[in-house]
Amino acid sequence: GYAKTWRPTEGLVQPRIILAMGRFAAQALLASDEPLGRLRGRVHRYRGVPVVATYHPAYLLRTPADKARAWEDLCLAASVVATTGAAA
Repeated sequence: GYAKTWRPTEGLVQPRIILAMGRFAAQALLASDEPLGRLRGRVHRYRGVPVVATYHPAYLLRTPADKARAWEDLCLAASVVATTGAAA
C-alpha cells in the first residue's frame, strides 16, 4: 500500500508536516478506517510528524463546492507549521 512505499524513505525525509490528500492517503498514514470527513479539520500525528487530511485534487475538480473546505485544511496546515516554528 501507499504507506509501505513511503516508509523506505523515512530516514531520508524529515517533513515538517504531511498533507494527506484524499481518503486513501489519510487512512493509510493514520491506520484508520474513519471517513475523510471525520479525519479533516484536526491535526493528527504520524511518527511525531503533524498530519492534516484534506480532499484529493481530483475530487475537488469534480466537486468545486468543497474547495472552501480544502482551503480551511491548507490554512490549518500552514498554522501548524507557523506555530511550531518549522517554517524555513
